Amino acid sequence: MTEKKFRSGFVAIVGRPNVGKSTFMNRILGEKVAIMSPKAQTTRNKIQGIYTTDDVQIIFVDTPGIHKPQNGLDEYMDDAALSTLNEVDVVLFMISAPDKKGPGDQFIMDKLKAVNKPIDLVVNKIDEVHPDQLPSIVASYEDELQFANIFPISATQGNNVAQMITTLEKELPAGPQYYPEDQLSDHPEYFVVGELIREKILELTHDEVPHSVAVVVERMNQHVNGKLQIEATIMVERDGQKGIIIGKGGKMLKEIGIRSRRDIEALLGEKVNLKLWVKVSKDWRDNNRYLKEFGYNKKKL
Repeated sequence: MTEKKFRSGFVAIVGRPNVGKSTFMNRILGEKVAIMSPKAQTTRNKIQGIYTTDDVQIIFVDTPGIHKPQNGLDEYMDDAALSTLNEVDVVLFMISAPDKKGPGDQFIMDKLKAVNKPIDLVVNKIDEVHPDQLPSIVASYEDELQFANIFPISATQGNNVAQMITTLEKELPAGPQYYPEDQLSDHPEYFVVGELIREKILELTHDEVPHSVAVVVERMNQHVNGKLQIEATIMVERDGQKGIIIGKGGKMLKEIGIRSRRDIEALLGEKVNLKLWVKVSKDWRDNNRYLKEFGYNKKKL
């Protein structure tokens, strides 16, 4: 009897902003390793989620949403997404079923035409459309690209996700186990902690504070009275944004801290004392020094 070979490989998830890439990866891993927000342009770095079973290890690369650059940060995000495509074994092109095909999808497909890897079409959010609409949605994309597989799923509800993983496993080559079986991400914990804090800021401030927010975890290595001490600085571009995040009498900052601490404790499995500060760094998204300092370093692409 032939022994079953272990398979492993890297899978990129690309798509327009807010199609559900991070929700999909979090669904597969069962843990929050990618920031989720109803706002577009939430993911800023290539976050690797690691799915491991007895037979396979899939390293998911959750790229920033590809879009037309408006500033230095946008250019970094596009470079991060596009550089991934030539480094992986399979590319998942994710679209949102209820959203009409637009210029952003066309931009991505034009890039994918130069990729010599299997490309799977993932039609997400099928729970938001009538099943009869799916054939025409798929056809509008098949006109331009030949897909190895087509997966209609709901990352939120979990529809067809397990079946998709089973098929995806077969696309990967025989290979080693790159990471320990209990490791879910290649990012250090301080990065994920910073992302959780940034998620709560977006969640609570809505449209008042745009994506001109970065979170830098300054310290996360000391325990006092059984609690892990975490200190983080929230960076914004304008004084008005600082005022919004702090809130009247510090109420908003306190709520950000409470919600962040809850998720951080669930992630780390221990009690946490979280201290937050807010600092203004004008136009940091167009300043190469700040981009590098806040973790958006092109040399890491």
